Amino acid sequence: MNNQFNTNKVIAHRGAWKNHSFPQNSLASLREAVKLGCEGSEFDVWMTQDSVLVVNHDADFEGMEIEHSTYEQLLTKTHPNGEKLPTVEEYLIEGMKQSSTKLIFEIKPSKIGVERSEIIARKSVEKVIELEAQDWVDYITFSYEGGLEAIATDPNANIAYLTGNKSPKELSEKGFFGFDYNIKVLKENPEWIKEAQSLGLTTNSWTVNSQEDMEWLLDLGIDFITTDEPELLLKVIETRDSK
Repeated sequence: MNNQFNTNKVIAHRGAWKNHSFPQNSLASLREAVKLGCEGSEFDVWMTQDSVLVVNHDADFEGMEIEHSTYEQLLTKTHPNGEKLPTVEEYLIEGMKQSSTKLIFEIKPSKIGVERSEIIARKSVEKVIELEAQDWVDYITFSYEGGLEAIATDPNANIAYLTGNKSPKELSEKGFFGFDYNIKVLKENPEWIKEAQSLGLTTNSWTVNSQEDMEWLLDLGIDFITTDEPELLLKVIETRDSK
């Protein structure tokens, strides 16, 4: 499939929610990121007690612990805008209605244990394959073990690592697609951006909300920037491109 995804470096963190007070990780925030023309829209994935993959940032949804609740129990609560907690399948199907914004799938580490993190990673990749959503999806995760499991499940999948405790060389040797590190990590190791790119890895930074930090990363040639302020970053990039 020849998708024409945007190439503007802008990754909307949990969707584009801030300017319209949409719930984070909601379908509304995903649609807004697409409407803005972001290159990617990031979302976070947990697994319920009964093995349903759902989209939410925190470990709990409206006070209910996701990993210790069934999906049916979680349906008794809604987002402030009336949306129910979306399953990964519903979220991906919504995202696949367009072909301009990539879906940046964060596999959350299980609080129960490493083995469950690996299971979530495997099930996540299997769900993407089942829905034939591979063209839309890139993955990120704080779980090193989960990342390795995702790579093993689909060696062609793009998996970036979030924690910041592995060098570009270490990631390259294990088959990762790139890194997505907190800006504090990159301020301590700015050389990692060029080093990663020389190894064929992609580079991303989170969560970058000030214009000063955006400019600094753009000057270093970073590939992507994850932000709660996609409108601001789009404007910064547009201004730079017009000079």
